[in-house]
Amino acid sequence: MFGHTLFRVDQKGQTERDKILAYTINYAAEVPPDAGLAYPLLGIFGSYKGYFSTIPYYLKVREYRDIENRDIWEYRLRLTESQLQRLLMHAWELGGNAYFDYFFFKENCSYHILALLDYADPKLHLTDEFIGWTVPADTIRLVVSKPGLVSDITYRPSRSTVIRRKREALPAAERDLAHRMTQDIGVLTSSAFAQLGPTKQAFLLDLASDYLRYRIETTDSPKPEWKVRNRELLETRSQLRFPSEEFPVRPFAKQPELGHKTSRASIGGGWRNNDTFEEATFRGGYHDLLDPEVGYTPDAQIEMASVTVRHYNRADQTRVERATLLNLLSLSPIDSVFHAPSWKLNVGMNTIRHHDCQLCSNGFFNGGIGGAKELRLLNREVLFAFAETEASVSKAYDEMHRIGGGGTVGILADMTERWKIMATGSYLKFPLGDKSDDFRWYVGSRFTLAQNWAVRLEYNHRDRDNDVLFSDQPSF
Repeated sequence: MFGHTLFRVDQKGQTERDKILAYTINYAAEVPPDAGLAYPLLGIFGSYKGYFSTIPYYLKVREYRDIENRDIWEYRLRLTESQLQRLLMHAWELGGNAYFDYFFFKENCSYHILALLDYADPKLHLTDEFIGWTVPADTIRLVVSKPGLVSDITYRPSRSTVIRRKREALPAAERDLAHRMTQDIGVLTSSAFAQLGPTKQAFLLDLASDYLRYRIETTDSPKPEWKVRNRELLETRSQLRFPSEEFPVRPFAKQPELGHKTSRASIGGGWRNNDTFEEATFRGGYHDLLDPEVGYTPDAQIEMASVTVRHYNRADQTRVERATLLNLLSLSPIDSVFHAPSWKLNVGMNTIRHHDCQLCSNGFFNGGIGGAKELRLLNREVLFAFAETEASVSKAYDEMHRIGGGGTVGILADMTERWKIMATGSYLKFPLGDKSDDFRWYVGSRFTLAQNWAVRLEYNHRDRDNDVLFSDQPSF
């Protein structure tokens, strides 16, 4: 979800058809192949060296678009001849053995790309805008906001996006036929395929080949028969001696600068059990499931560095109500073609009511894996389910902790372009430490007032503990 930023340097006279052959200026951390889970931790504290490099653009496109299945947005910059010369000369100086300590949140790829632009045009002062952290989406938003700096925007869809959009354009019978072509090449001699017109045959052959190439590129040990089938599909396609019609691909996520800003402040109030409260929340980043999705990866969230301070009126108590170190969640709807699992990870603290403790701090770690399914009953809905485990630490528990697991089911629904709702239900049983169980449910509704302004109404229930919150949420 964070993304990556790099320069592509086009030669004079390069056209839209051959700019894929251009070179890039790229900044990235030098990470050992066996870094594993240490990568994010060491990256946060600058333990890796970051180097500039020049890599052919077609290799980066293959890496991001075809293997990692990331959409690419290209922003053509309007630089003068002297500015471009300064940028290239400075990039040349930084290439080779020069390095900077790589900080995942601050001095990352986007920060150093902005530093090159600042060197090209010292009047820009782009890096001055980023003090605590540098998010690629924010850097794009800043560059686009500079008058005259961006002259054109181009979208380059990932292979998975192309496949999904092509499948959407087909009736169910033809979607099924294209999928069967990837499993049994004999379908090409069937009457169902033969009765199609040449243009439709070409479209299905292209789609089936796209999918097989997608599986070959994204699977650690691709089956040899996939390459055989793809070659046979291409041989059949070559017999239709006309080029494929251009297929316009709409992005699932619009360009990043159209989305809400990544930091957020919230002011709200509500009712909890027999008390009323007011609260204020600061979230360092980035995006959650109920946030407006424009400019962000659909059905995914990354929340971090969030803290909420709440005042209870009857108890006359002000406390840190909840805090989030990291809250990740990815819903990957499953269909006949795509089967990626959904997963989640949440580390933080909240305030619970347990036994005789009415307001007790509770540190927790929760993780789970599951699946999701997309429906189109009203507008767009995603059903999901997780099997999960949780460990908690609190003075409210016997032995100060409890460890267990259970499951969650839920629905995320886009009611209108501005209105989204989510409902979840969970049951967790804790056999270790404090032997107990929890029934939890949540209902939330978000309405967008402007690009960086939304309001929410949320209800939380957890083991005889009820909480209703209305909040005003500007992003900045």
